[in-house]
Amino acid sequence: MTATSVAETAGVGEVLKRNLRQNGILIAFIVVFGVAAVLNPNFLSGGNITNLVLQYSYILILAMGMLLVIVAAQIDLSVGSVVALTGAVSAVLVIKNGMPWWVGVLAALGVGLLVGAWQGFWVAFVGIPGFIVTLGGMLLFRGLTYLVLNSISLSPFGGAYYDIANGFQNGLLGGYGVDNFTMLVFALGGLAFVYLQWRTRQGRLRYKQQVDGLPLFIGKQVVIFAVLMWFGYQLATSRGLPNVLVLLVILIIIYTLVSQKTVFGRHVFAIGGNLNAAKLSGVRVRRINFWVFVNMGLLAAVAGIVYSSRMNAAQPNAGDGVELDAIAACFIGGASTTGGIGRIGGAMIGGMIMAVMSNIMQLMGWPQPTQKVARGLVLLLAVAFDLWNRRRSETAA
Repeated sequence: MTATSVAETAGVGEVLKRNLRQNGILIAFIVVFGVAAVLNPNFLSGGNITNLVLQYSYILILAMGMLLVIVAAQIDLSVGSVVALTGAVSAVLVIKNGMPWWVGVLAALGVGLLVGAWQGFWVAFVGIPGFIVTLGGMLLFRGLTYLVLNSISLSPFGGAYYDIANGFQNGLLGGYGVDNFTMLVFALGGLAFVYLQWRTRQGRLRYKQQVDGLPLFIGKQVVIFAVLMWFGYQLATSRGLPNVLVLLVILIIIYTLVSQKTVFGRHVFAIGGNLNAAKLSGVRVRRINFWVFVNMGLLAAVAGIVYSSRMNAAQPNAGDGVELDAIAACFIGGASTTGGIGRIGGAMIGGMIMAVMSNIMQLMGWPQPTQKVARGLVLLLAVAFDLWNRRRSETAA
């Protein structure tokens, strides 16, 4: 029997079990999204969907870097302070000294790289655990933020810097009430995604790996394409394609490729999965750990630029607690607490679950203490579900 026939004749129960093991977090997101839509009709409005993208994109950016840190069996508690510090540096240059917006962006990225190199040195070459190094960094960089800003807020940025997180691409192809350019971008993106899924399926068939039957595969792609087009329509009928969404998608593509297709990505997973085996295999553990933290510093700087642009200001207490949101996104998305396991896509879905929860609780007027309780319980239950699901998979195997 060929691989195709095996895949095509797989029982419905077997297919459902396999998809539950592989896509449990996606199913959880669908449930959370559906509950939010039922609780408040305004949740599905174009304006609210746009606000979701604008308000929580920086958390997803942080989650990409945090995932690699967690996969390498490390942690970074300082990213919230780095977000504040990089935004403060940009503000001093752009607002206080009247320099061009791109100077502020480059300076923030440079500070992020220096921060990452500083922490990577102590972790990789001195051997201090990342928890301790970044806990000290959380205090150190927050203090530097207060010094840079002289303990006061700076605003507004305005101009091109403001448009980084608040601008839109619309009206390029016209449209009456619906931005044609946004719809075209989402249509092309959806078709590209379906094509890549088809390529992946054909590759698995060549290696005689089990895949979903063709009718189920087509059905899944139709649903995904329809959801993408619905999402694009909501943006197109609101304000168009957000600049920050373009940045986010580019970063997701880059870091998905880095984590899955590069030697660096494979070495990060090897270190987190089995440190001793990685050393015996010739993996340069210190160098990889160093660059993992440098990368985290860079993405924290990008998040700091997006955050300060969104707020149109730099504040001494900016980014307070966002490191917990980034870490929660990774764990909810299936990252292992012991390292070696995690996906960029899973971290993005985990971040979106946190974003949807926060958004619907705000729409319903829940007080902040209640929101924190709910988010804490969801994090705990999500990790417990992931552990249960993983044990079932190991037992089934």
